[in-house]
Amino acid sequence: MDTVRIPLPPGEDARQLFGNLDENLGRIEEAFGVSVILRDGALVVSGEQTDKAESAFRDLIWILANGDTLDPQKVGYVISLSMEGQSYRESNVNRDIVAFTQRGKPIKAKTLGQTAYVEAIKSKEIVFGIGPAGTGKTYLAVAMAVAAFKNKDVEKIILARPAVEAGERLGFLPGDLQEKVDPYLRPLYDALYDILGREAALRLKEKETIEVVPLAYMRGRTLDNAFIILDEAQNTTREQMKMFLTRMGFGSKVVVTGDVTQIDLDGKQSGLVHAEKVLAKVREIAFCYLTDSDVVRHTLVRKIIGAYDSYERKADEKGRKSADKDARKAKGGKEKDKRHKP
Repeated sequence: MDTVRIPLPPGEDARQLFGNLDENLGRIEEAFGVSVILRDGALVVSGEQTDKAESAFRDLIWILANGDTLDPQKVGYVISLSMEGQSYRESNVNRDIVAFTQRGKPIKAKTLGQTAYVEAIKSKEIVFGIGPAGTGKTYLAVAMAVAAFKNKDVEKIILARPAVEAGERLGFLPGDLQEKVDPYLRPLYDALYDILGREAALRLKEKETIEVVPLAYMRGRTLDNAFIILDEAQNTTREQMKMFLTRMGFGSKVVVTGDVTQIDLDGKQSGLVHAEKVLAKVREIAFCYLTDSDVVRHTLVRKIIGAYDSYERKADEKGRKSADKDARKAKGGKEKDKRHKP
């Protein structure tokens, strides 16, 4: 059993480091199989994976020293990086501010996957952000769009989404055409309101500087000097995806976001899945893949995604084994028939 001693910086409050009811401490002890005690202004860590536990604690101390706070998501991400032999403090995570919310809160990439996603949006003309719910695909894209608009890199922001129901049939919806499609566009409005504020966003929308539209409205347009985002792209058809991508004009940037595990199309191939195959070798286009490690919502969301992925992998494996068994059985029957054939 190894033991390491980690001195706490002068004035460091161990309660802030350990978390409410020692929650952070408990998570590290459980993750690395170590025990931790506070002795003479230092953490004494004993166990099998003391090197990884030490890395996690030093990351958390570094985060606090830089004036940041420790929320459950951030602590979980630090632990996951340490388990993989990586360091939060030595990465580029959380360094650059993407934009500010209406309340002045800085918006930053919180994971390595998000950092790569943001860098790709800065450097490429078309970026595909693919990953599960809660990884910040749409929110970061909207934040980058607002930043580009404020910096006068683009003249307008266009947010599009296919009007596909998620496993439900809502039937007739009252109101005019805009009121009928607005429920499908609500996630985009939420991101805009959080970053710009409701009043500012609505003013820009009235001036048509910001457009939040269903994907069908994009046909026939050429969009110059615009930041264009297509959300929920897994629910586009092959034809719709091609139509959308060819709307791009000079001075524009395109971000396409989607989750290939949440396709709500009836029997049609997803345009996002098809685009991955068709455009994989185009150098000016970047594909960024986020995983459950990049989830920045409630920590339970990450566990839910992991549980579903594990269940579906087991179901697929079981299906493949069953198919192989049936194939072998059918082959054996044919060979038996041949042997008995006069």
